[in-house]
Amino acid sequence: MATSETGRRYDIDWLRTLAFTVLILYHLGMYYVADWGWHIKSAQTSTWLQNLMVLTGPWRMSLLFFISAMALALLQNRPSTRGVLEQVGRRTRRLMVPLLFGMFVIVVPQVYFEALSQDLIAPGYFQFWGHYVNPRTDFLPELHTPIGLLTWNHLWFLPYLWVYSLLLIALRGPLYLLSQTKTFQRVPPLLAITAVIAVLAAIWLWLHGRFPETHALLDDWYNHGRYLLVFVFGYLFALQPRWWQFVIDRRVVFMCLAIGCYALIVADRNGAFDGLHADVAAHPAMRLLAGTVVALNLWAWIFAVVGFAGFYLNRPSRLLSYTNPAILPWYMLHQTLIIIFAWSLKSLTLPIGLEAVILLALTVAGCFVGYEIIRRVNALRWLCGMDVLKGGMNKGRKREAAASGVISTP
Repeated sequence: MATSETGRRYDIDWLRTLAFTVLILYHLGMYYVADWGWHIKSAQTSTWLQNLMVLTGPWRMSLLFFISAMALALLQNRPSTRGVLEQVGRRTRRLMVPLLFGMFVIVVPQVYFEALSQDLIAPGYFQFWGHYVNPRTDFLPELHTPIGLLTWNHLWFLPYLWVYSLLLIALRGPLYLLSQTKTFQRVPPLLAITAVIAVLAAIWLWLHGRFPETHALLDDWYNHGRYLLVFVFGYLFALQPRWWQFVIDRRVVFMCLAIGCYALIVADRNGAFDGLHADVAAHPAMRLLAGTVVALNLWAWIFAVVGFAGFYLNRPSRLLSYTNPAILPWYMLHQTLIIIFAWSLKSLTLPIGLEAVILLALTVAGCFVGYEIIRRVNALRWLCGMDVLKGGMNKGRKREAAASGVISTP
């Protein structure tokens, strides 16, 4: 398996950048897609957009957890003097500080415009913010979380990643030793991949119907089942060069499987298998088949994109040097900017295609400008999970060029 001269896996960096790019497009689509609830909705919605969004919807977040764990595993082989407590502290600062800053500052416009769009409040942002930051407020009880109006919305990935990272930091010693045993290294790649597909199918059968997705951390058991499986396997996968090379060599096979599963899912969504729905509910064999398609779809897409990235993208670039440290600030900003700009464009009643292009351009520009401000102000860097600069911007840029981003560092 090819590696760069520095030993760095640039394909993982590229995957992180591309995955968050897809996330921005997905959340933009949520504003326009018909019948799917979101914070605010366009007056012009599209049903066919559902078919496009289910292309990445089932696996895009799983991919982020997978490559996050891969990055942690690769760091296992680097010399380090950090103890467990230092690793936990660093991980907490880089994930939980941005989460709290996001909840109290960045996410607020999302809740404000959601309430405004439903005619639940009168205009007055700062008055609303006063209620929002008070966890004991009785204002807008219909929008309450367990801590009042405070919410993490799209930032749910950060607390989940924090919890999973702490588990992996605690278990990384035994997991690493397991990965280096001769017995484990002799496990055929196809057997390992078949096993995780079967386990995910079992998780779907056992938990999916009982625990709907909430992104609330404490009661989100189906998501924990699949994301934690993906996270642990991502760690073990990165430490097995044979498995990784197997996926790279068979990237086209995985892509064909992924496209086939996607075609089945789209066909089902459009009524091709309406007669089988009752059988799925009544017969274990049909439920097993449905769970297998769900699991195979997720893993096939992950292995396909990891395989193509490993073959084509394991090389540095100036663009990658910029995007690596920018990922977390862009992630924090993008959904709030989509909602703010979407609300501002509503009164213009533009054609849906033109409005979507303008909304995307404004969101990207807003993320770019926001990041350029954040990277120049140490207080904002700290609040957004970035390292505080010492020695000025020139030295800071050199460090940023070598940085691997929040989801790559323990």
